Amino acid sequence: MLLKGKVALVTGGASGMGRVTAARFVAQGASVVVADRNADGAEQVAKELAREGGAAVAAAVDVTVPATIDAAVELAETTFGRLDTVSSNAGLAGYPTPAVEADPDEFDRIFAVNVKGVWNCARSAVPALRRAGGGSITIVGSVMGERARPGFGAYASSKAAANHLARTLALELAADQIRVNALAPVATDTPMLGMFLGTGDPHQARAAFIAGIPLGRLAEAGDIADAAVFFASDAARFITGVVLPVDGGRSI
Repeated sequence: MLLKGKVALVTGGASGMGRVTAARFVAQGASVVVADRNADGAEQVAKELAREGGAAVAAAVDVTVPATIDAAVELAETTFGRLDTVSSNAGLAGYPTPAVEADPDEFDRIFAVNVKGVWNCARSAVPALRRAGGGSITIVGSVMGERARPGFGAYASSKAAANHLARTLALELAADQIRVNALAPVATDTPMLGMFLGTGDPHQARAAFIAGIPLGRLAEAGDIADAAVFFASDAARFITGVVLPVDGGRSI
């Protein structure tokens, strides 16, 4: 029970990494606000976790709209009494496209979610974390933010910004005993994977990704969720400003 007594806000909690992270947090003793733009999906996940004996509520959150995050933070404090940790999973990707051929509107949307959305979450959560006497924020970046891959100019550069934002926030919030770290997954077997594989032969694209991963497989949502549990727990109490590759050796 690494997170016993802790209260977590998990964005992107209705599917993929966020959903599995919310479930792992509850299994480790946390009370969780499942936050997602898909309000029905968030509600379904929260109800499933509650049926399994966990403490979970849902919040309709669009990370590009700060007021919705403010409301989710308030929900955490009014329902569970505090907020201890934030897991920023909400993200947006695009199909592989040469950087100079990217659609400008799509480029803006990706940065609005993957960078400004992460900043919005931190900005809303920090006052509550301060009231709790400290806590942690874990940002889901990407190994592409550390090691580029052709065709992902908008996505990779947004994740590089998210990774660096984690480091900056770690320095700025250390005096408040708020730790900030980032996870840098490799391609992960979630509903978003299809966008990374592109519009060609998905089997060839999948094989090409796997060929670059020394451990010989794609990441699974549970791989990222387990690392998120560690960063949120007191076992990581002296770790901040780290961008941790969860990539099977891809970044070596």
